[in-house]
Amino acid sequence: MKKLINNPDDFVRESLEGMALAHPELIKVHFDPNFIYRADAPIANKVALVSGGGSGHEPMHGGFVGMGMLDAACPGEVFTSPTPDQMLAAAKMVNSSAGVLNIVKNYSGDVMNFELAAELALSEGIQVANILIDDDVAVKDSLYTQGRRGVGTTILAEKICGAAADRGYNLPQLADLCRRVNLNGRSMGMALTSCTPPAKGSPMFELGDREIEFGIGIHGEPGRKRLPLASADEIAEMLARSIIEDRDYTRTLREWNEDKEEWVELEITDPPLQAGDRVLALVNSMGGTPLSELYIIYRKLAQICAQENIQIVRNLVGAYITSLEMQGCSITLLKLDDELLQLWDAPVKTPALRWGA
Repeated sequence: MKKLINNPDDFVRESLEGMALAHPELIKVHFDPNFIYRADAPIANKVALVSGGGSGHEPMHGGFVGMGMLDAACPGEVFTSPTPDQMLAAAKMVNSSAGVLNIVKNYSGDVMNFELAAELALSEGIQVANILIDDDVAVKDSLYTQGRRGVGTTILAEKICGAAADRGYNLPQLADLCRRVNLNGRSMGMALTSCTPPAKGSPMFELGDREIEFGIGIHGEPGRKRLPLASADEIAEMLARSIIEDRDYTRTLREWNEDKEEWVELEITDPPLQAGDRVLALVNSMGGTPLSELYIIYRKLAQICAQENIQIVRNLVGAYITSLEMQGCSITLLKLDDELLQLWDAPVKTPALRWGA
C-alpha cells in the first residue's frame, strides 16, 4: 500500500483538519462527533440540507457544503456509515427552525442511522424529512442495500435542492423536489481496478489485468458481471445503454408519516428515458481515472444520446463521487424540466463545485 497518510487510524480526522484549513471562508468542521457545516450556518428561515456517508468518496459529501448546496455533511470512517449522533448534532447546528432535509443514499447503514437520527430530531422539536436516493441501475439488491444503491444522482439532488432551499422552498416542497430528482435519475458504473482502504491495507477485491467489473458499487462491492477489458467506446456504450434501456422500475421508499408517527413504505414507479427528453449528463471518475479518459467516455455518450434523440443540455465531467483511488467511471443521466434546469444553473459556492457566485 502506497498512500499519502500517517497513521491509518487518523486518516479521516487529519483529512477533515486539512479541509477546514483549506476552506475557512466556506466551511467549519466540528469534531467528536465529526461533521462539516457552512461557515455562515444556520441561515435564518431556510430549510437546512444535510447528507453524509462513509469517507473515501470525496468530494462527496463534505466538498459540497456551502452556498447553494448542503448546510452540513456527516463523514463516517472509510466506507462506513456515519452514526446517528453525528447526524443529530449536524442537524441541530444548522437548523434555523425551518426544518431539515436529509438526503440519504440507499445503503443499509446510512438508511438505518439517518432514520434513528430523524426520530431523535423529531423528539427535540426539529422538523425532518428523509429522502432516499436509489438511482443505480446495476443491480436490484446488493451486499449493502435492499433495492438499488444510491450513487451519482445524490450529488445532483444536493445541488438542485440546495438551490431550491436558497430560494425559500419549504420542507414539504423540498422533499417533493428531492423525490422527483431521484425518480428521474439513473446511474451505472464500472471499475478497471480495485481500491485499497487505508485501514485494510490491501485491495477490496482482485481484478485481473485484462478484466473489468461492470456495475460496480462505490464501496468496491461487485456489480452485474466481470467482463474482458474493452475499448472506451464499448464501455461507454454498455454504461449508457444500461441507463437508457432501463424500463419502468417500481421503487419502495421509506418515509416518515407525521400523522401516523411511523416510517411507511411507498411504492413509486419511475418512467424511463424517452426520445425528446432533456438530460443532465454526469461522467464521473471513480477516483483514479484522469479527465482525459473521462472526456473520451463523454464523447461516446454524447453520440449515443444524439442517436436516441436525447438532448444533453447540461453536463458535469470529473471526480465527484469516488471510491478512493479506484480506476473506473460512472455515468448518470438526470431527466430535466424547466424547474430542475433553473435550479441546476443557480449559483453555487462550495469547496468542490462553484459557479455564478
